[in-house]
Amino acid sequence: MSLLEKLGLDRKKNVPPKGLNDKARLEEEQLKRKNLFIKLGIAAAFLILVLLLYPRDVIKEVSYQINEPWRQDDLTAPFDFSILKTDREIESEIQQIRQITAPVFHIDTTVPELVFAQMDSVMNRLNPVLEAYTSWKAHSDRQSDTAIADSLSFQRIKANSNLLFTDSNLNFMLLQYARIQQENSRQTFVGDDVRTRLQHLLTEIYRNGVIDIPKSDLPGTEISVRNTTDRTERFASISTVRDMEELNEFVSFRLNRMFRDEAAAIAVQLYAAFIQPNLLYNETQTRQLIDEAIGNISPTKGAVAAGQVIIRRGDLIDQERLNMLQSLEAARASRASNLELSLRALGDTLLMIAILATFLFYLYLYRQPIFDSNSKFLLVFIALFLVVGSSAFLIRIEPVSEYLVPLALAPLLLTIFFDSRVGIIGAISISLMTALMNGYSFEFLTATLVASSIGVYSVRDIRQRSQYFLNTPGIIFLSYAFVLLGFTLSRSGAWDVLGMNLLIVFVNVLLISILTYPLIFLFEKLFQLTTDVTLYELNDNNNSLLKELMFKATGSFQHSVQVANLTEAAAAAIGANALLARVGALYHDIGKMEKPQYFVENQGGGVNPHDQLTPAMSAKIIRDHVKAGVRRAQRDNLPPVIVNFIETHHGNSIIQYFYNKALMEADSENEVHDNFFRYEGPLPSTKETGILLMADAIEAASRAMSDPSHKKLENLVNRIVDEKVAEGQLIDCPLTFRDISLIKQAFLKNLSAMHHSRIKYPGQDKKDNAVDGRTAAEGALSKDYPKENGKGNGSKNSGPTKDSGSGRTSSETDAKPGNARQTGAENQKPEADGNTSPEK
Repeated sequence: MSLLEKLGLDRKKNVPPKGLNDKARLEEEQLKRKNLFIKLGIAAAFLILVLLLYPRDVIKEVSYQINEPWRQDDLTAPFDFSILKTDREIESEIQQIRQITAPVFHIDTTVPELVFAQMDSVMNRLNPVLEAYTSWKAHSDRQSDTAIADSLSFQRIKANSNLLFTDSNLNFMLLQYARIQQENSRQTFVGDDVRTRLQHLLTEIYRNGVIDIPKSDLPGTEISVRNTTDRTERFASISTVRDMEELNEFVSFRLNRMFRDEAAAIAVQLYAAFIQPNLLYNETQTRQLIDEAIGNISPTKGAVAAGQVIIRRGDLIDQERLNMLQSLEAARASRASNLELSLRALGDTLLMIAILATFLFYLYLYRQPIFDSNSKFLLVFIALFLVVGSSAFLIRIEPVSEYLVPLALAPLLLTIFFDSRVGIIGAISISLMTALMNGYSFEFLTATLVASSIGVYSVRDIRQRSQYFLNTPGIIFLSYAFVLLGFTLSRSGAWDVLGMNLLIVFVNVLLISILTYPLIFLFEKLFQLTTDVTLYELNDNNNSLLKELMFKATGSFQHSVQVANLTEAAAAAIGANALLARVGALYHDIGKMEKPQYFVENQGGGVNPHDQLTPAMSAKIIRDHVKAGVRRAQRDNLPPVIVNFIETHHGNSIIQYFYNKALMEADSENEVHDNFFRYEGPLPSTKETGILLMADAIEAASRAMSDPSHKKLENLVNRIVDEKVAEGQLIDCPLTFRDISLIKQAFLKNLSAMHHSRIKYPGQDKKDNAVDGRTAAEGALSKDYPKENGKGNGSKNSGPTKDSGSGRTSSETDAKPGNARQTGAENQKPEADGNTSPEK
C-alpha cells in the first residue's frame, strides 16, 4: 500500500484493462512513473522560479499603504536606525547636482593663431591678383601687345589664386586698389583695413571664449574652463562666453558698424570662412564629475533612537511615517543574520509548497485528464507562472502597486481551456501565493480572490468575443472596486488611496482585455487544445468546409444539421459539452464529399451506383467515408477533438445491409466474413461522441418512417439506443443509466418537433390518398430484397437508400419477416440500428 493510499489521498482504484500481460503492465507502470517525474519537475521548476523572483532584500512583516490608518499596536523603534531618503528626495538631489555641476570645456589656445594665419594666407594670395589687374588697367588704354599679355596674365593669376571672395567683393577690391595705385593716393586699401580690424575684434572675442555647443544645452550658470597645457582651471560665467549663433550675430553687428556696405560684406565673408570656437566641450569629464557627486549623496537624512515611537495605533500613515516604516524594514534586513534570513526564506518556501501541494492534489484527485496529460499540466503551470512570476518580480519595484498585475488572467485561461472548477482552485492558489508575497495582505487576498472568481463565473459559457474585451474585464473591475470600497469605508477614509488603486485596477483589466484572446490563440496552437472560441467559429455555417459539404453533398449536409440539433440537445440534457457535441456532429460526415453519389441522401432519386458493385465493394466505399473524413479534417486543420467525432461516429458496427446482401449471394455463410463489412472504429470514448453515434442512427431511421407518430418515435429511440448499448458500442463512454434515460428523452422531444403534424389545406386529403395509393402499390412490389440492377421491385432506386452505419435500405425494411437471411428485422420497421440506407 502506497503512502498516499494510507493517507487517503490516492485515487480510487480503476479496473485494470483486460488482456494486459505482466510485461505490458510493467511497461504501463514505468510510463506512469516517468510521467509523474515529469510533472513533479514542472511543479518544482515553477516553485523554484517563483522563489528566485521573490524579493529578499526587504523584510515586510505586515502590509500597509500610505494614507491608511495603522491597524497594529503602537510601534516603537527596537534599535537605533537611520531614516532613509525617499526615492523622490534622492532624485531631486540628483537633478540639483546636474544643474549646479559646471560643464567642462577645454581651451584650444592655437585657434586664434590658426584663424589669423588663414586670413593672412588669403590676403597674401590676393596681392598678385591686385598687381596683375593694376598692370593690365595701366596698359588697357593702348591697343598693344603688352595690354593683351597683361590681360591674359591677370586671368591666369586670378584662376590660380583660389580666392574665396565673391565676384562683387573681388571686383570692388580690384577697382579700389587700381585707383589707389594710379592716383598715388594715401588711402588705405580696404583688404588691409578689413584684415587688421577683424583680427583685433576676434582677439577680443577669443579672450572671453567661444563655446562649441549651444548655450541652451548648458544646465547651470557657469562653465569650467581647463587649460591642459598650463594645467589650470578657471570658472567663467555663461554670460561672458558666446556660442556660435550668438557670435555670428555679434560680429555681423560690429562689422556693419565698422565698415560701409562693400567693406562690411568683405569682412563678413572673410570672418565666416575661418571662424571656429576655442572652448571645446568635454562630455566624458563632465559626466565623471556628475557621477562622482551623485555617488557622494547620502542615502539617509536623520536617525531614530531605540524606544522612540514610530507610529501609534490608528495614526494615519503619511509620507513621513511611511518613510520611517520602510527605513525600519531596511534596517532589519541589514541587521538580520544569515540564519534569520534563511529561516524566513524557509518559512516562505514551506507556505508556497503547501499552497502548491493543495492545487496539485486537486488536479490529481479530481481532474485526472489534466494531471495525466503532460502538455495540459504544463499549460496550467505556464498560466500560473505568467501572473505569479510577474507579481513576484514587480514587488521588487517599490513604486509599483501590487494591483497592477492582471492576476485574474490565469484563472480565466484555466476556465476557458478546462472548466470553471479548475479556474476557481487556480484563483484561490494565485491569491494565496501573491498575498503571501505582499506582506500577508488580507485586503489584497480578498480583492484578488473575489475579482478572479467572478471573472471565472463570467467565462463559463462564452458566446461572443466581446466577453473577452468588454464584459469580463468590466465585471472584474467592478468586483475589485466593490471590495476596495468596502475596505475603504471600514477604515474611515483614505479616499485618495482608493482612487489611485482604482486607476491601477483599470490598467489591470485593460491588460486582461488585451492579453486574453492572443494567449488563447497561442496556447491553442502550442498545446493542440480547443476552446469554445474555436468551436463557435467552426459552428458557423459560412465556414468554408461546411459550405463545400452543402454544395457537394447537400443531403449529407442537411442530415448533419439535424444530427447536430439532436446531439446538442442530448448533451445539454446530461450536462455534457453541448457546443462541442454540436460542432462534432456538423463535421462528422465531411468524408462523404469524396464520393457523394454513393450515399442515398445525395442521389435525389437518380441511378444508384451500388447496383453495379458487389456487396463487399459497396461496403468498402461506405466504410471509407470515415477515413476520407479524417484525412480532410486533418488537411483543413480541424482540431483533434473534432477529428475524434469523425473517427468514432460509427464505432465498429456492421454495415448490415450489404452484409445481408452478401450472405444471400453466397453459397455458404462461412464464405462471408463480417470484418469486411464492419467499420474500423475506434469506439466513442466521451459522452459527446457516444451521443453522436446514437443520434446519427436515430436521425437516419426516423427519416425512413412513414407517418412518424410520437409512439413510433418513442419506440424507435428506445430500440436503437438499447441496441447500441447491447452491441457494446458505448462500452468506452462514461455514460450512466441516468444519462441514457435523459438522452432518450431529449432525442424524443426533438424528433417530435422535427416530425410534428401540420394543418391540412382544402383538397390535401385527396392528394395524400393518391400519394398513399401509389406508395402502397410500390411497396407491394418491393417485399423482397432488391434484385440485381434494381429490376422487378417497382422502384427507380432499388439499391440502398438510407443508412446510418449498418447499410439498411428502404427495401430491406419492407422485407418479409420469415426470410431466413433476414437477421431479426421486422416487417415495415427500420433495422436494429435505425439504418435505412447504405449510409444515413
